[in-house]
Amino acid sequence: MGKGKLAKFAEMETFKNVFQYPFSVISDVPFEMKGHWHEQYFHNDNPIVLELGCGKGEYAVGLAKLFPEMNFIGVDIKGARMWTGAKQALEEGLTNVAFLRTSIEIIDRFFAANEVNEIWLTFSDPQMKNPRKRLTSTYFMERYRHFLIDGGLVHLKTDSNFLFTYTRYMVERNQLPVDVMTEDLYHDTPDVLHDSPLLTIQTYYEHMWMERGLNIRYLRFHLPQKGELQEPNVEIPLDEYRSYHREKRSGKDVSI
Repeated sequence: MGKGKLAKFAEMETFKNVFQYPFSVISDVPFEMKGHWHEQYFHNDNPIVLELGCGKGEYAVGLAKLFPEMNFIGVDIKGARMWTGAKQALEEGLTNVAFLRTSIEIIDRFFAANEVNEIWLTFSDPQMKNPRKRLTSTYFMERYRHFLIDGGLVHLKTDSNFLFTYTRYMVERNQLPVDVMTEDLYHDTPDVLHDSPLLTIQTYYEHMWMERGLNIRYLRFHLPQKGELQEPNVEIPLDEYRSYHREKRSGKDVSI
């Protein structure tokens, strides 16, 4: 690990808005703030919104600025990236945003039933080879149900046609209520999002992908707590590229 990363990890240990619980820790030590985020950290009853896979925390910080009447928590395992958003939030005095460094696979260990109102999935890895690891799979959505209010919102914002299509099939297969769906957020903006402040938040990589001519896709749906969720059994064309200027992932053309 480079000296820069070590310095960031050391500094984050002093950040009051960061909670670090990798799997090796949380497996032995219960998270005592589970079910008590409102009173113990935010000190209000405002709705809590998670950004899962928050990276540098740009989106979580941007949401916190736009919606001071809501609370936001960015979640990621990459601490060196998270340092950027956490430090910015502290410097700007944003008290309605926090950061949790942990694996999303164990996200339900940190929040109690009905403690979270919304989830944002921003530019998640599409995981084209492993359906179980997709953040809109039944594996993860069942975990979200442990803490998301009944009918709580899930937002997917992605450059990946594969992940967008997979999630659309998932929503259709399980008849989940959809509020908004567009394959080109900025050029085919749904009426409900016209003049929305949400369109003003764009991350570094989002700018990069748009400059490459990639459409930004957006899907917002509700996740009820009841009903058995089923995976869509549909072949989906793989993306022709990888993020960060990398090449296509495999020689296959489709995946389920």
